[in-house]
Amino acid sequence: MNRRHCAAAAITLVCALGLLTVPVQATAAPTPDSSPSSSASSPAAPSSEKDLEKIREQIETLYRQAGAATDAYNLAEEQTKKQSGEIVKLAKAIVDGQARIAELKDRAGAQAREQYRNGGLPPGAQLALSDDPQLFLDGVNKVRTSQQASKTVLAELNRTQEDLETYTQDASSNWHKLETNRVKQAEAKKKINAQIAAAEKLESRLEKKERARLRQLEQDAANRAQSAWLATRPTPNVDVSGATTAAGKAAVAFATAQIGKPYVWGATGPGSYDCSGLTSKAWAAAGRPIPRTSQEQWRLLPRIDIQDMRPGDLIIYHADASHVGMYVGDGAIVHSPRPGRHVTLAGAGSMKILGVVRPDR
Repeated sequence: MNRRHCAAAAITLVCALGLLTVPVQATAAPTPDSSPSSSASSPAAPSSEKDLEKIREQIETLYRQAGAATDAYNLAEEQTKKQSGEIVKLAKAIVDGQARIAELKDRAGAQAREQYRNGGLPPGAQLALSDDPQLFLDGVNKVRTSQQASKTVLAELNRTQEDLETYTQDASSNWHKLETNRVKQAEAKKKINAQIAAAEKLESRLEKKERARLRQLEQDAANRAQSAWLATRPTPNVDVSGATTAAGKAAVAFATAQIGKPYVWGATGPGSYDCSGLTSKAWAAAGRPIPRTSQEQWRLLPRIDIQDMRPGDLIIYHADASHVGMYVGDGAIVHSPRPGRHVTLAGAGSMKILGVVRPDR
């Protein structure tokens, strides 16, 4: 990349910064017709308990798929914010670099003009023409100082130009990553809207009495899973709950204070939360920032054995780590379940457990 092209690219990037605050345009989600939900989007009215149970399972699958897509959206959003911040920093470095290059060029020009005022002779030639010993010695020092200054200016100019080219290349790379993450956000958002719309359509076809029965079937399924988990749960280590840290207690206090607030995908409070929005905000309130998404919480936080679990620990659910709840003790969690539901207490074993992580280990 030559310097003229470098400067032009830098100016383009600086001008483009105004676009960074423009939000991703939400694409209207089409009515799903070929997704995994298509066969469930227009069933006949349930005629038996078995039919209603089948609908419950279909709705649960749709919301689980929406949960996984929500995690992908949240991760892309976090990466987009990070890339935007880095581009802003790089753009400032580019502007500063351009200003420094202009300053150094002015200094180099001043030195050239000074030489011209001295008759156009280089300092060495002017020194040789002097017949005054003192002037000669003074001239030697001036020549050395001038030569050193010239070398310093030229060396700094070269370094600044090289840095400017590097900043421009890095900014271009980060801009590409930013656009890639924006595309991922749009795709995840479209998928989330489609899955939620399909689930809501399934439920809306039910009569009021059937919807009430559906809620009971959901609770019955959760109770069965909780009972099975309690029957096979490893015996907790002695006095585990007593080992809960002050940060863990603060995180639990924050999370339980949100009970009753609605689930909204992508939300991190204060009026609504998705599952990992609740847990990440709770631990941030406790002074321990953690990753935003359940999948990143599972990937990056220290893992512990389930028998060592204590209040404040996070239980990660499903094989794809698409859901998370906070353990509060006595076999229970606080979590934000899914669209249409609110932050609530539930059995820790009411869903398929993938593992447990501890933010303050």
